[in-house]
Amino acid sequence: MALIMMKNKNYLLQLYFLISLFFCNLVSGQEIKNVFLENTDKENRFYEEAYQNIDNMLNDRQQYSFKNAVFGVENAYYQGKLDIPHLEREISFLKAFSGSILKSRELSYPEGDKDNVSKYAAVFSIICQSLPVMLKDTVVQYKPFNYDFEDVFGHKEISNLFVSKLLLTKKGNCNSMPYLYKILAEELGVDANLALAPNHVYIKHRIKTVGWYNTELTSGIFPEDGWLMASGYIHLDAIKNGVFMKALNNKESLALCLFDLAQAYNKSFPENDGSFVLKCTKRAVEVYPYFAKALILKAETHKKMFEKVMKEENLSTDNPENIKLALRNPKAKELFEIMKKEYGYIYEIGYRQMPEEMYLDWLVSLKTERSKYENKKLNNFVK
Repeated sequence: MALIMMKNKNYLLQLYFLISLFFCNLVSGQEIKNVFLENTDKENRFYEEAYQNIDNMLNDRQQYSFKNAVFGVENAYYQGKLDIPHLEREISFLKAFSGSILKSRELSYPEGDKDNVSKYAAVFSIICQSLPVMLKDTVVQYKPFNYDFEDVFGHKEISNLFVSKLLLTKKGNCNSMPYLYKILAEELGVDANLALAPNHVYIKHRIKTVGWYNTELTSGIFPEDGWLMASGYIHLDAIKNGVFMKALNNKESLALCLFDLAQAYNKSFPENDGSFVLKCTKRAVEVYPYFAKALILKAETHKKMFEKVMKEENLSTDNPENIKLALRNPKAKELFEIMKKEYGYIYEIGYRQMPEEMYLDWLVSLKTERSKYENKKLNNFVK
């Protein structure tokens, strides 16, 4: 007998605002185009404001809001042009839709945290499941969010990783989908823990019946830890140190936003001097010391600064012998020593880089080998 089963009171959800859903879907095809950035000043006010808001949350000077942190990062990239009121309406609609799901069905769940578990299930349904909905005398299907296999790492356009893009197109990836899940969960008054794997973000929850369990939104499955280990790139030291598979608290989740902010800044101002990126990554690492992506970006920024010194010395970066010549410069030597320590530390904590070409194969394996990796205790969680 399945541990968790669902009893539908009325699975055909009566939504008086359903027309709004279809209206939202009609307008969701629009794209937000990045504005041309004429201001290359390192003190770009939109990025500085986004940083300050996140830092204030970390210092408890401002009320915590993962949603505001995420939209702040994305608005900085769009230089204040992001239509945040529209996104807020989308979130409000999804919150109301979740509420309708909660009223229309009941989980057969025996423990005292049933209300929280029901909310987790509602958010999971919103993101991953097609739902029959009654509109007057007609049954229509609510279409869930889909995984977008185009530019999954944001190399061509970083906004492909954004929650705003997910809301406007209903297509996302392992960055935007768990971010949206966490936002919706918090809108419903429950926590959702982000967790990291190589090139990947997913959700962890802890409930009384089974303890910790994983939620994988890109495939709509609850995988065992064995699937994560099957990637072959999760070293035991990485688990011990919390590099991977750690349930991140809210402040550590804000550290992810700081990394996103630094990454977006590099895209906006590719010739920047590194100071803002280092400010973001250093703050992120203060909050989450084993945050490998932030540590790597910090080291890569120092590498970029080192190469800049080499160019100032008219030394080609393509010739390894020129490194020895560059080290005669005190600034270059200092940067080089910092880089060596940073890259060494990243390796020591257990981080191993998964090749990008292997990532999608690993991600797809969860569907092709579902019976092997699916958490059987939760396989009837939302049916």
